[in-house]
Amino acid sequence: MATFRHSHILLPLLLAVLSLLLCIAPAEAQNTRSQREKRQKLEKEIAILDSQIKENRKQSANALSTLNLVRERMDTRRTLLQESEKEVSALQEEIDECQSKIDTIQGRLDTLTLYYSRLVRSAYKNRDSRIWYMYILSSDNLGQAIRRASYLRGLSQRMNVQATKIKQTNDLLQTQLVHLGSLKDSAEALRNLNLREFQAVRKEEAEANSIVKQLDRDKKKYQRQLSDKKKQVDALNREIERLVRAASKPSTATSSNKSSSSSSSTSKLVIDEALDKEFASNKGKLPWPVDGPIVERYGKRSNLQNYSLPSSNGISIAVTPGSRAHAIFDGEVKNIIVVGGYNQCVLIQHGRYFSFYCKLRNVTVKAGDKVKTGQAIGTVDTIDSETQIHFQIWNGTTPQNPETWLKK
Repeated sequence: MATFRHSHILLPLLLAVLSLLLCIAPAEAQNTRSQREKRQKLEKEIAILDSQIKENRKQSANALSTLNLVRERMDTRRTLLQESEKEVSALQEEIDECQSKIDTIQGRLDTLTLYYSRLVRSAYKNRDSRIWYMYILSSDNLGQAIRRASYLRGLSQRMNVQATKIKQTNDLLQTQLVHLGSLKDSAEALRNLNLREFQAVRKEEAEANSIVKQLDRDKKKYQRQLSDKKKQVDALNREIERLVRAASKPSTATSSNKSSSSSSSTSKLVIDEALDKEFASNKGKLPWPVDGPIVERYGKRSNLQNYSLPSSNGISIAVTPGSRAHAIFDGEVKNIIVVGGYNQCVLIQHGRYFSFYCKLRNVTVKAGDKVKTGQAIGTVDTIDSETQIHFQIWNGTTPQNPETWLKK
């Protein structure tokens, strides 16, 4: 009967197994989920760019714009490949962790099964009731006899309980094995997707080179298009700078003195200091005005071979038709203007800061309105087959790179 001494460790072992099963690498799973969300966002951006490239080719002869979109799509796809590789690595880490836990659980389950089999053999050897009686009668005293009788009565019940627990543990182990198989399938599918994306990048590189050759064949035509674009950008920049300077200057009021016929001018600039500080403190955390890929970036741009694009004081973001633009922060609508090539533009003041939203139609705010973060201010217009918003942020009279202010 010495074998029964080991039965007291079965429950702690089982609890350890269950503990391992319930802890399925939450950190790794969260990391994988984050990578998957990034990949899905990039896939959505590529779909938007695909749509605009098709529309551009269908309705416009502007190869410069098409080349810009193709190259932005190519860059986005390269980023997608990088994120997908990170997701594959995260999945592999989760696979390795899962396999390690399965190996540990299997070893512990084998130990539980070994002790259970010993219980079964001992019960089989002592299945004759006469042996049980002899075991009880050989007790040194009454207390020992009572304990032995109680132990033997509970033996069958304990065996049934242990058998049930082992079955439950084995079922959980099978579930973990299925989870492992699912992870391996996901990793394999993602590797196949990455291969297709890599092939797509190579195809887009050839497409971009073909467009460059098209540009070179009719260089004068596209230089004129680029010159017209520069004029539109310059006109927009001048108008925005004028509006910002006007909003940043103190207003002048005339007051009369009863004791004098002369008048004096007083100037006062009223700034919402609390709003100003709050806006500044949210740098890098502001919501995007729309959801889509950036197709024009801040500052000097030279991504088009042999063609110098005009410098930009903001960014342009491609969106699906019908998308609505939203205010990035609380503020007051200062102006709504119309600029050639940019349709309606809305200027919102946030203390000393300004945000500017161009290429809108169906504007739903007016000058003097107070707006809240995330409030819709209009619908992004489709101009020359492209549905894009042009967006700028200014600190006083100094333009800012919007990417450094918006949430990553």
